[in-house]
Amino acid sequence: MKTYMAKADEVKREWYVVDATDVPLGRLASKVAAILRGKNKPVFTPNVDTGDYVIVINTDKVALTGRKEEQKYYRYHTGYVGGLKEIRYDKLLAEKSDFAVQKAVKGMLPKNSLGRQMIKKLFVYKGSEHKQQAQKPQALVID
Repeated sequence: MKTYMAKADEVKREWYVVDATDVPLGRLASKVAAILRGKNKPVFTPNVDTGDYVIVINTDKVALTGRKEEQKYYRYHTGYVGGLKEIRYDKLLAEKSDFAVQKAVKGMLPKNSLGRQMIKKLFVYKGSEHKQQAQKPQALVID
């Protein structure tokens, strides 16, 4: 019996739309990352991008459990001396919630060229409107 190895041109891609209203950020990111990677398909192959397209809407209503809004920080460095910047997550979610969701999903994908290819299939929007109606995405519920 031979193991089936998917090829990039044979993969059939679907479109999913996920509503992030009242869903914890980490749970949302892990489910979306699994779909982007293709782990929900029986033809999953680690070295081939077998994932689907995902549209995340209502990121301004995403939830954080516990006291993470006050205790968790997004940190980055500008590249200059003393350039460490940090923003509390309650402020980050209020201003750039789409960036926070995209950053959480990107952190759960492989750190190589395959992961950079997978993150391009993610579309994140603050409101309930999105530009991909023509693709007829299926609704995906994350509990």
